[in-house]
Amino acid sequence: MHILQPKHTKLSPNEVEKLLAELNISLTQLPKIKINDLALEEGYEISDVVKIERIVDGEKYFYYRVVSV
Repeated sequence: MHILQPKHTKLSPNEVEKLLAELNISLTQLPKIKINDLALEEGYEISDVVKIERIVDGEKYFYYRVVSV
């Protein structure tokens, strides 16, 4: 992982369920990230949800993507 690359973390099924309930959305409504994206490490599969942590001006922001083809 490059120092400037945001941290990517795979969510567990329980975390995904909580996230979708909190946001009141379905899995298909999340933005997508390609399975061959260089930011993703090995071990990700289609329909996994990725939490992306970005730090802007000292504050953490979280973005979520679903892995797709």
